[in-house]
Amino acid sequence: MLEEVERWLATRSWSVTDRPLHRVMAAKRSSGQTVSVVLPALNEEETVGDIVAIIRHDLMQQVPLVDEIVVVDSGSTDRTAAVAAAVGARVVHRDAILPRIPAVPGKGEVLWRSLLVTSGDVVCFVDADLREFSSDFVTGIVGPLLTDPGVDLVKAMYDRPLGGAAGQGGRVTELMARPLLNMHWPQLAGFVQPLGGEYAARRSLLEQLPFPVGYGVELGMLVDALHLVGLDALAQVDVGVRKHRHQDGQALGRMSAAIYRTAQLRLARGHLIRPSLTQFERGEDGFEPRTYSVDTEERPPMVEITEYAERKVA
Repeated sequence: MLEEVERWLATRSWSVTDRPLHRVMAAKRSSGQTVSVVLPALNEEETVGDIVAIIRHDLMQQVPLVDEIVVVDSGSTDRTAAVAAAVGARVVHRDAILPRIPAVPGKGEVLWRSLLVTSGDVVCFVDADLREFSSDFVTGIVGPLLTDPGVDLVKAMYDRPLGGAAGQGGRVTELMARPLLNMHWPQLAGFVQPLGGEYAARRSLLEQLPFPVGYGVELGMLVDALHLVGLDALAQVDVGVRKHRHQDGQALGRMSAAIYRTAQLRLARGHLIRPSLTQFERGEDGFEPRTYSVDTEERPPMVEITEYAERKVA
């Protein structure tokens, strides 16, 4: 490990207990910064309501840390939108944001569009499939941004149990993302959960970043933020344990392909010869190929979007 990374681990890796809530609130009051929480959601009716309710109770009603909770619905066919709205979230459909640019499927697409429907100086992203959710996820990653002006982006780190075994989650992280980062961006080798969906950043940083529209958004954001603001502006906070639903192996394969593609573009900004992935499923006549396109589109930095610039002037 690079000496720079060892120093970073000692100075930019914290626990949620390092910043008690009263200290975070004092920093928020003195700085006047506002906080938006965004949940990207696609068919998460079983979990989204509990997450929103806990954030509202702990961080809006008990203490005014969070100024708004926005659920961006990515085209759910279940009751995700109704459940989220019933417990107090503002729900916005992906297609209603910036309609002049047709939306494409993908998590990164939703996160990018969320910048247009939120107003917080600090934007906190939380996946909508978390179980046994704790508001520590929010206070942990928002805290450094409110208390330390030198920090621009904070990732949550946590254990990810899989099938009852501790620490067995994060398969794409271990098999794809971590090797890529260690080999090509060794300054980022200290991140425990580089692909985790819980992170917070200053709007002033997010609006300058391109957003891969799909699963590559987390890796792309880390790499681009490193180049834009430097390693010392990035941090991570231990928030305990993350429990969520796990995807099957083929879905993880598609995720890995998108992440590899995101890394490839950042290594060379080159042309993909074949932006697709073929997988196999057993059918009546043996193994049958299924080919999926790999996300090849990125959204530009939000500051380049006319509607966003006009909103800032207004």
